Amino acid sequence: MSRVARLGLFIVVALGILAAGVFLIGSKEYLFRSTYRLQAQFNNVAGLVNGADVQVGGVLSGTVHGIQLPHKPGDKVTVIMDLDKSTHEIIKQDSLASIETEGLLGNQYVAISFGSEGQPDVKNGETIQGLPPLVMSDMLKKASGILDSSQQAVQNVTEATGHLNSVTGKIDAGKGTVGALVNDKQLYSNLQQTTTALNATVLKAETGVTDFQENMEALKHNFLLSGYFKKRGYEDSATLAANSIADLPQGTPEKVFTYPAKQLFDARDSAKLKDQKSLNAGGQFLAQNQFGVAVVAVSAGMEGDTQKDLVLTEARAAVIREYLVQNFGFDDSQLKTLGMGKQSGSSPDAEWGSVRILIFPPGTAIPPDRPSPADSSSTSNQVQPDQVTAAATQKQ
Repeated sequence: MSRVARLGLFIVVALGILAAGVFLIGSKEYLFRSTYRLQAQFNNVAGLVNGADVQVGGVLSGTVHGIQLPHKPGDKVTVIMDLDKSTHEIIKQDSLASIETEGLLGNQYVAISFGSEGQPDVKNGETIQGLPPLVMSDMLKKASGILDSSQQAVQNVTEATGHLNSVTGKIDAGKGTVGALVNDKQLYSNLQQTTTALNATVLKAETGVTDFQENMEALKHNFLLSGYFKKRGYEDSATLAANSIADLPQGTPEKVFTYPAKQLFDARDSAKLKDQKSLNAGGQFLAQNQFGVAVVAVSAGMEGDTQKDLVLTEARAAVIREYLVQNFGFDDSQLKTLGMGKQSGSSPDAEWGSVRILIFPPGTAIPPDRPSPADSSSTSNQVQPDQVTAAATQKQ
């Protein structure tokens, strides 16, 4: 081979090596800088490619070295990243990697968040947690669904407007009851007079009910009835429904404390506690355990007046609740009362009735409140004024 041929071959080889070096260096931005390697796993890399940027806190700090497909369908795609050594102080084991897009339709890159202070440093080759990428096709599907719903809503509004126009047209023409009312002044005048008279009647009725309630409240606080209520361990029957519920909660209680009423109270018709320390086991359980709702349920024996026994059981439940709330620390809004009145099938040792503290597990729904005494629907559960007055007079 001649000297000129050898020189030409040397120049061609040198240019080839130079070109290869340029491409190699261009694809390896961090070729001459100290780096370490991290991995992150994703269900879908959303078009991420080798050589893509890696940003830490929004600053370009590395490149994607490679992307490995899983070996089986249940595994994730592994993204291998080369990061500048300077990021080692801010990337911790709780840092998160996510695949982001430059602009709306730009290239994908990996964004890594700062770690928390006090968390261990990541080591070379470790894997950090990856967040699911935002896939543009999914966004477009959701946007398309929203547009379809909006179009249907607009169509519904248009139809409703057409119906409304039809109705108003009939009213303007005097058709139907409303049309006659709007267009016939005499009919309107008669209706207005009727409404005025009805309002006056309702006002008189409301005034009468208010006066009756005020009289009843005064009656309850007069000398005779005040002594009647206090003698039985409570001020008056108006306060007994403050924490009362209409029925027991649904489900099975996790703990039940049962007491004969004769053990706790000093008389057959009394709500005065004589052995309140017997309730301490139930109070300690409420204070030391998590629960959903607890109910003080009190029943009476089969002897005596039904209406009075119902009020008596409500009073006993309220007295027991007050003792537990005042002596043990727990959320008193979860403790309810239920006066059950007479209950058949009572045991022989419960001739005065029985007391149960039923404690239901967390998540148990609290039943609705029992209607207040002022509610006409609950008047059957209250002692009638003449009954209370007669009983109080006999006891004085």
